Amino acid sequence: MLPPVEDLARSIGQPVKLTRQALRELDADGDIVLSRRGAARRLRPDETHPKDEAVAREIRAGILSGHYRSGTPLPTGLLARRHSLGVRRMARVCRPLLGAGLLVHRGELDGPRLYVAVPDADQGGAGLIEDHALLSDQRGSALVRSNGDMNWLCLGRFDDPALLARLLGTAEHGLWRLAPAALPGAAAVPVPVRRYLGETLVHEIEWVTGTGTVKVTDFMPPGGEASQVVPMVTGVRGEVAMHSLLRVRPDYGHYLPRLDRVDDRCVALDPGQNSGGRLWAQATVPLRADGGDLRAAFTVTAGETVAFSLTYWEGIDSPPPQPALDALLKATLDHWTRWAGHCTYTGKDRADVLRSLLTLGALIYAPTGAIVAAATTSLPEEIGGVRQWDYRYTWLRDGALTSIALARCGYLDEALAWIDWMVRACAGTPERRRIMYRIDGGTDLREEVLAHLPGYEGSVPVRIGNGAADQLQLDVYGELADALREMALAVPAAAPRIAAVLVDLATELEPLWHKPDRGAWEIRGPLRHMTHSKMMSWATFDRAVRAIEQGWATGPLERWRELRETIHRDVCEKGYDPERNTFTQSYGSTDIDAALLHGLLTGFLPADDKRTIGTIEAVQRELGTDSGLLLRYPTEGEDVGVDGLTGDEGHFLIGTGWLSEALVRIGRVDEAQTTLATLVSLRNDVGLLAEEYDPHAGRQLGNFPQAFSHLAHVRAAQAVGSASARAAHATAAPQPTGTAS
Repeated sequence: MLPPVEDLARSIGQPVKLTRQALRELDADGDIVLSRRGAARRLRPDETHPKDEAVAREIRAGILSGHYRSGTPLPTGLLARRHSLGVRRMARVCRPLLGAGLLVHRGELDGPRLYVAVPDADQGGAGLIEDHALLSDQRGSALVRSNGDMNWLCLGRFDDPALLARLLGTAEHGLWRLAPAALPGAAAVPVPVRRYLGETLVHEIEWVTGTGTVKVTDFMPPGGEASQVVPMVTGVRGEVAMHSLLRVRPDYGHYLPRLDRVDDRCVALDPGQNSGGRLWAQATVPLRADGGDLRAAFTVTAGETVAFSLTYWEGIDSPPPQPALDALLKATLDHWTRWAGHCTYTGKDRADVLRSLLTLGALIYAPTGAIVAAATTSLPEEIGGVRQWDYRYTWLRDGALTSIALARCGYLDEALAWIDWMVRACAGTPERRRIMYRIDGGTDLREEVLAHLPGYEGSVPVRIGNGAADQLQLDVYGELADALREMALAVPAAAPRIAAVLVDLATELEPLWHKPDRGAWEIRGPLRHMTHSKMMSWATFDRAVRAIEQGWATGPLERWRELRETIHRDVCEKGYDPERNTFTQSYGSTDIDAALLHGLLTGFLPADDKRTIGTIEAVQRELGTDSGLLLRYPTEGEDVGVDGLTGDEGHFLIGTGWLSEALVRIGRVDEAQTTLATLVSLRNDVGLLAEEYDPHAGRQLGNFPQAFSHLAHVRAAQAVGSASARAAHATAAPQPTGTAS
């Protein structure tokens, strides 16, 4: 429910009469429901306004009966006139039908238009988030569902407009289905089994049918001139009838591409507006055009291979040369096997940790060294809520934490490449570094809403860009400083160059550290003095002072020593609650925040300090749940919370990783091991984690796969493994014995 009109008017600084009028207008547009007593509530994205139920039923019945035929425009103008509805009200009537997959937006020359969806390819929707596996060529990415459907594809760059966007909409927004054909009289297509091949990102699905066995191998070859995704179908036993449906819909499903046939096995596709290249669909079997789709029906026998590819070739208007696909597969396998071979982690859980490291490697944009936060945009933190964000960019915080995890496991080159990218990107904004950049260092991250997409399971808005890019987030300086110092220690020859960047960070932070900010969670509510941000400001000057003391750099040593102590006192006086023996989310607040665990991991206080132990226990007590997971901070349901948003969210997985590390630090290794095991148990069948987890629904939430979650796994495993090894060594060490007198 919305607050009473008097309270609402007071909170927005408007007269009650004007506020009441605004609510009536929102009710008239179908955005809220206003009762006779004046109480108001927001409509869920999939909910029809009571006044619109009749027209919504009419449209739904017309679609299901075939009166409005699949693939044809919905006569919205006629319907609006018949029911005396305005444009905005008509759009609100159709929104739940979009979410249900009955309607789809399609871009046309005069703007987007509503069409009746084609139902034949949308069986079961996009599936659960964790149903998917990741493909990457370290430039773009794809997500393949466990049934073989490719529901997300960005070729060329992680942050390019998706060519397949069924994940955030319906089948009409783009998918690639490659699976055994459903034969007349057959009971059903069998459930497939999938895996990654060895220590790689080559994905394989195998079906065992009544007539034979077949496998589909999906991969994105790294390092080539063009960016492409390659599915290969191989017969294993008997024979299997197969069907391929490639439905490319550029610009997040907004455009129906023009198809230009080169021959019966090669078709060019227009990738949409503002593109400097073309898409090429190629196959070793004939491709049949069906409207804007490409279909193929074929049978494979034991030992036979049929291959497909979709390639984006920039600046060239001729088909790309197609190398032998078995050689391309071998090159891809070799690339990732070599990459995995650099891993120095040797714990008993090496296979699990390596899968998380491979996932982090897959999120590296190789041309620049940037590391994206996740492969997707707008997967919801709460089903049906408003917390949908675009994570296909490079946050300085996320990149710094990822680079530390990589460096500690042998990937120094990747960590150094990220530092080089960071220096280049930040040089483009010398007045003050931003908290995130595009993967090429660009700064145009204007946030937009894609209104034509109904969202994952009706969760809207779907956003691209990110409005948090301009925020002041002081903790970023500390995460950067921590990563820089760690890399300087790991690569002494590079220490002077790295320390110079560290001094620049401290210089930039000096006039800023005392200001309120948005914090690590990018709150969109009022600015606050976030305690974690202040802890990380302390870490910045601590690392800068140490770099100067070690002779790596020059700077105002005494002034920064004093400032380090000033910040420390400030945090301990204003961010600490002595009655509860815990630090708090912000100065003067009573809330707890999981980010405090990370602040303490910097060495802000000794491990045996009562405030360290008290804060860890307070986080467990106030943010922990029966699932063994942590919330990041309290949310307020339908009321606006500290982050400026309504709604709730899942359990943020990096918090559980931080808790495991923090427990190791205070000597509770067994408890830390249990916490780590809880985190690892949430991975899907191919070892991937989203941003969050909902223990009540038993499903992953948020963008996927998420660097935060995987680096948390790596770092917690390192901490627990090292502590367990030390304990085992101490137990095994011979004890001194006395001598006879």
